[in-house]
Formats: sequence, structure tokens, C-alpha cells
Amino acid sequence: MKKFYPLFFVFSLLPLFLAAQDLIKNSEVSGNFQTDAQYYMPDSKMGISDTSLDGNIVRMNGYAEINYAYKDFTAGMRFEAYLPPLIGYDKEYQGAGVPYWFVNYKNDKLEVTAGNFYEQFGNGMSLRTWQEWTLGYDNSLRGLRVKFTPINGITVKGVWGYQRNYWEPFANNNRGIVKGGDVEFFINDIFPSLKNSKTKLTFGGSFVSDYQKAKTLPDHLVDTTLYTFKLPENVATWSGRINLNVGGFNFYTEYAHKINDPSTMNKFIYKDGNGLFTTIGYSQKGLGVIISAKSIDNMSYKSNRMITKNQLDINYLPSITKEHSYALASMYPYATQSIGEFGYAGTITYTIPKNSKLGGKSGLTIAINFSHVNSNKKDSIDGIRIGQPGTLGYKTSFFQPGNILYYQDFNVEISKKFSKTWKGIFTYLNQAYNKDVVEGHLNEYGIVYSNIGIADVTWKITKKHALRFELQGLWTKQDKGNWVAGLLEYTIAPQWFFSIQDQWNYGNPEKSQQLHYFLISAGYTYNTSRISLSYGRQREGILCVGGVCRYVPAASGLTLTLSSSF
Repeated sequence: MKKFYPLFFVFSLLPLFLAAQDLIKNSEVSGNFQTDAQYYMPDSKMGISDTSLDGNIVRMNGYAEINYAYKDFTAGMRFEAYLPPLIGYDKEYQGAGVPYWFVNYKNDKLEVTAGNFYEQFGNGMSLRTWQEWTLGYDNSLRGLRVKFTPINGITVKGVWGYQRNYWEPFANNNRGIVKGGDVEFFINDIFPSLKNSKTKLTFGGSFVSDYQKAKTLPDHLVDTTLYTFKLPENVATWSGRINLNVGGFNFYTEYAHKINDPSTMNKFIYKDGNGLFTTIGYSQKGLGVIISAKSIDNMSYKSNRMITKNQLDINYLPSITKEHSYALASMYPYATQSIGEFGYAGTITYTIPKNSKLGGKSGLTIAINFSHVNSNKKDSIDGIRIGQPGTLGYKTSFFQPGNILYYQDFNVEISKKFSKTWKGIFTYLNQAYNKDVVEGHLNEYGIVYSNIGIADVTWKITKKHALRFELQGLWTKQDKGNWVAGLLEYTIAPQWFFSIQDQWNYGNPEKSQQLHYFLISAGYTYNTSRISLSYGRQREGILCVGGVCRYVPAASGLTLTLSSSF
């Protein structure tokens, strides 16, 4: 009998061997990381001293993300470190830890996520949680998310959780509980007879609620006079949307309504909030047209009514202004005003055909964009001062602009390929920027009017070698006056780049501030890994992504960025 023991042992372990083989075969590990480190140097002309640097001349932001997948299951985590955070990022990020983790199960009908997650209902006016590393922005939810598809064409979502607030423990009840649901109907999938129709129709709706106990706010944030108001503990918002595609036409509209939500952002008024966003587009070969309009009123929606910074936003208010990438064109970017705004925008893109008089051998593309954002019209109620705390605040109507200009941008971009080796992009912009409103100043600057010209020319020397020239000018009689900027970039595809650039504020009214902002950079890419190094000055300014912005202070020194994915 003993001679059969080894054989019995082998057969008893066989299921474990097979399970391990299956695990290895069907497992997948992926991830990415990034490190941004800066060595700061004092610069007396820019007002940077050891004192302003708090003695921390070396700073670093970094993260590492790893994900594991096995059949229908996935799990992941993200480690972050701010040691200390780069200048311009909130000091509350100081530290290191794992603020984001999740486990997920998904099949054809059901998806369940526990832990941290990002979610968006519609265009985000009722709910959007997202992360943007360059802004230092993260409002992820930690809790539970369920996504269910009972039949083709119908998707139901449900979320519950607390939002991230820097490193604040989730057991801390200084945030409300966010919960909500969304349903979307894609008509062409619901009705098989319409599946191949050129007309596509989708509509959906959302409901979101934030529960925050009115008497659990931290003492150091609470003005005791607020207790004379009865603060709602449940604040809800609902929204509806339609998306219609007919041939080359597209129509999208979404309306959101929020019940009274007295907060620091609206100075504790009890007016309901609402928002309407509409866009119409048409495209065919060589032509594209997009027209957008939106009306926003009292739509700040946070899971802590005392917060005024870019944290704990439950919703997202989409921007209709163009997001520029060139340095001087983006010097005065627009930040969405949640307290109220009225805006409209339009873009026409036309490509002049090849082998025509204007198009030449390779054609020519012209893009014209215009956007305008005003305050919305506000009228008093029964003679009460507009915005009086503890009242309904004011009354207003949709698409009624007020008399305060927030932002206006007219720009024309011409793209032309002159030959196999030369191509160029030429841009003109005329902007009006209400610096006081957008940046939160008190009647200090007024409106900055500027004209901007940009020439971006690339010379493709060989298949791998290219040289790009960039020349920009900004002219204004307000703020810091005129600027000129230049850039020279040499690339060796697909691995190397070298650049030198300068921004010169030659028109600054204060001659001592007519500074040059030199910057030299180099970078190397290998497969999915990239390293870049730069040295020089960084001008003070505002960085925006999708209408959400953060202040970037002036800096001088050495910057290292390392990123990779696997």
C-alpha cells in the first residue's frame, strides 16, 4: 500500500497545479508611475527668496499605480507622495500614502466596484469625479459603484461614498455622503429595427444627493452666526439629457437643477441652482461647425458647504471656451464661474481642397473660433439686497446675460503644409479677460484686453530629424503689458528632443520687472518610458484644464520629470 502514497499525493495536488496554471495564464499586471521633482533657486528679480521657499528647495510629487486583472476581476491601487508638494500645489497634500484602491467585478450585464472610483453622469453637471495630476485635483469617491445593463441599450448606474479630501481620513465626517443614480437609453439598441438607422438617439437622467449633518462642521471653519440659519442636511440635484445624431448633424442638450444649498460659495443664500448646456454640430468632408451655449446659476455643489477651494466638487460645469496650448495664448485662461454665468461659442473649421488656388498642392485648413461669457442677469426680490445671506438671494432667468463681461476670445488658426519638409500653423487671437472676476480680486485690475499673434513652423529635415520654430507676441495696455516669446525645438524621432525658449515681458510698466523667462529642456523616450529635464524660470500664471484652474507661482530652478508604464 505504501508504494501508492507518492502517486496519491501527486493526484491530490493536481487541482492546485491546474489552478495555479490557470491563474498564471489568465492574470495580467499593468501599471504606471510618474515623478515630478524640482530644485528651486532664489531669484531676487522674481521675488523668490529662501523665506518664500520655506527652506524647502527640493520638492517632489510622485505616484505609482498598479493594476491586476484575472478574468472578470480587477484590482488596483495608487501610491502618492508629496515630499513636500511642488510650489503651487496645496500644502495639505504634504505626505505619502495610498489614497486610491479598488476591486472590481465585471461581466456582460453587471459591473461592481468597491473602494475608490471615478464616475460621470451625462456631461457632469449632476456628478463627475475625476483626477487631473497637473492641477493637483482629485475628488474620487470611496464606496460602492454598480453598473447594470438589463437589456441592450439600457444602462443603469448607482454610486455611494465619500469624496477624497487630501489625506483626511474617510472616517472623518466633515464631508457629506454622496449617493446617486443614472439611467441611459440608447434607442437604436433597444429596438433592433433601428440598429442600422442613420439617426441615433440617446436620452438619460440622473439624481444625486449629498447628506451632510449641519452640526458636524469643524469648529475652526464655522462662523457661529451660521447657526441662526437652518441648513439643509440633504441637498439633491437632478438632470436630464438628449443626444441626437442625424447624418452629419449632432444635437446635445442637458439640464440640471439643484435644490437650495446655502454655502460659503454662494454666501449662504437659499436659492435653487440650475444649469443648461446645449451644443449643435455639423460635419462633412472638409467642413465642421459647432455652436454651443450654456446658462449657469448657483451651481456650486460640494460635499462640504464650507469649502471654497478646488476640492470636494460633486459636479462639473463644462467649459465652452477654447483651451489654448501656446504659452502667450494661455496666459489669460478662463475658469468656469459656478455662482453664475451666461455664455455662447462657435467654431467653424474649413479645409480648402488640394490643387486649388488657395489650397495649393496640399490644401489649407482655417479654423475660426469665438466665445463670449457674461454674468447672468440678477434682480432683487422685494427690494432685498441681491445676495443677502439667509434669503433667496435674487431672481434670474435662463439665457439672460448680465452687464459684466467675464471673458471673450476670438481666434483664427491657419494650418498649411507648404511642401514635404515644411509646414506651419499661424494664429491670431483677440481676448478680453476680467482678471478681477476670474482670479477673485477686488476691483484691482479690471478687464485685460489683448491681441496675440503666433507663428509655429516645422522643418522636417529627414524622416527622423525635425526643427520647430515658434514666435509669439502679446500686446496689451493693461496688467503687465506686452510680451514676446520664442522657442526652438529639435527632435530626433522617436526618442530625443531638445528645446530652448524665452518669454520676455518687455512691456511691463515696472522696468525692474521687464524680465526674460529663459528655459532650456531636453527629453528622452524609450518605449513607454520618458525622462525630461529643464532649467530656467517659470512665470507666474493660471493653469486651467476644462475650466478648472489652479494658481502657478513664479519659480526658478531645475525640473526633472520621469514617467513610465508597463
